[in-house]
Amino acid sequence: MADKARFADQAMPFMSSLYSAALRMTRNPADAEDLVQETYLKAYRAFGSFEEGTNLKSWLYKILTNTFINTYRARRRRPAETELDDVEDLYLYHRVGGLEAASMGRSAEDLVLDHFSEAEVKAAVESLAEPFRLAVVLADVEGFSYKEIAEILDVPIGTVMSRLHRGRKALQKTLHTFAQERRLWAAADVPS
Repeated sequence: MADKARFADQAMPFMSSLYSAALRMTRNPADAEDLVQETYLKAYRAFGSFEEGTNLKSWLYKILTNTFINTYRARRRRPAETELDDVEDLYLYHRVGGLEAASMGRSAEDLVLDHFSEAEVKAAVESLAEPFRLAVVLADVEGFSYKEIAEILDVPIGTVMSRLHRGRKALQKTLHTFAQERRLWAAADVPS
């Protein structure tokens, strides 16, 4: 009984971030809910093997990612059913508030991203091949370190670095194409 309460107290605060990651992985709200539910069921069943003092969030993301890879990969043949209105904002695309932020503390990337719609950024991320999309989402959206991503995806750190590099390059190329189409390439200053 104590394990049930401890699991609920420790694991439930991560539900919304797990759902956001699941939504980016599955691209479908119903599938994301199923994935999170399955993740929590597996985590609950395995909670006795969780080492107290280690990173619970990383452990939950590893279960989420493995469940996605094992279960939802087979569903790729089904047409995508993503509704962009239901998808949460990408943190890649967050803007710093206030007028002074336009001139202070804003990176060149933030200023360029201001010219893209949220749908364009989401489309660029979703266009990435699955291994690259997972690495980019876990690093750039969820904020995991290379080591944590390697543990979550069960791959060497070098593989994580390679996937991130290739994923970010593909994302850069897609956004550069959007910039060219909107005649922003001088402002974007991104090599092709």
